[in-house]
Amino acid sequence: MAVTVVFIGKMADLAGQGEREVAGPLEWVDLAEVLGEDLAAALGKDRTKIAVNGTVLADKRSLRAQDGDEVALLPPVSGG
Repeated sequence: MAVTVVFIGKMADLAGQGEREVAGPLEWVDLAEVLGEDLAAALGKDRTKIAVNGTVLADKRSLRAQDGDEVALLPPVSGG
């Protein structure tokens, strides 16, 4: 099994795809290696959030996803 990483909005533009399967388990320290420097840098911004199985993490650095989990990378939302 694997962890499914879902890219939303600008994150999908950076990734060049809507989702990607990566080997689990997946932790914060693994993201740059697994996703690449551009995505990792975008995730490092304060307003970028991470959700695991539909629950937004209060501290994205606490990311610990297991095989079968879905991790969504959520860019800042703006509107008017």
